[in-house]
Amino acid sequence: MGVVNVTPDSFSDGGRYFSADAAVTHGLALVAEGADLVDVGGESTRPGAEPVEPAEEQRRVLPVIEALAPHVRVSIDTRNEATARAAVTAGATLVNDVSASLAAVAADLGVGWVAMHMLGDPQSMQVDPRYDDVVAEVRDHLVARAEHAVAQGVDEVWIDPGIGFGKTVRHSVSLLAHLRALVDTGFPVVVGASRKSSLGKLLAASDARTAALALPGLATSLVDDAEHATAVPADDRLDGSLVAALWAAREGAAMLRVHDVAPTVRALRLLAGAA
Repeated sequence: MGVVNVTPDSFSDGGRYFSADAAVTHGLALVAEGADLVDVGGESTRPGAEPVEPAEEQRRVLPVIEALAPHVRVSIDTRNEATARAAVTAGATLVNDVSASLAAVAADLGVGWVAMHMLGDPQSMQVDPRYDDVVAEVRDHLVARAEHAVAQGVDEVWIDPGIGFGKTVRHSVSLLAHLRALVDTGFPVVVGASRKSSLGKLLAASDARTAALALPGLATSLVDDAEHATAVPADDRLDGSLVAALWAAREGAAMLRVHDVAPTVRALRLLAGAA
């Protein structure tokens, strides 16, 4: 699943593909690089992002979906019912729902649905997120939403643990480490770890450790160090993104949501060849 953010403020590529022409060109490039599906979004859901009015969201995404739909399967990344409906009319066949609230809409439209886990909303989700057992709580929430969707009549249901959506670095690492708990539910799993700040913090902590190899007493874990690290910039997170993608694929993820399609496809081919 290649990412096309038609936004001025997404955490990684905000503004880069804000015009419809630029977004379409980028989407077609992702298809040429090997994307099976292109995920088009018109509202940033980065931590602290302000909501976008549905009319503006639709103004951004509908021309892009209409142009891409003849060439590739398109999903609409939205938490708004009106936008989901308009996007499906424009050619989208999958609703990528960060709110996990649009199952009835997907059932009514006869399209697929991705239920993602998010604690709170984009404005509040990273304000001291807490869990007793992050893996069990995320799994149970997603299974409940997925089973509800099936009961509503959705034929194609995916679940997404929501890496970085109301999670600390440790929460995100735990979910990746125990991804089999989600895979074993029987619902196909989407993993979107690409360029996430948790990876940026882990990379920064790793860089700091490399620089301090000659120093004794590295007693804390890398994850502990990462919680307090300043993340490396989003464009410098490719190596972490590839590691997360390969791990998720090996653990049974059925779809990877990524910004960097070509290197991810190459890495997956290498993984398949080594198996």
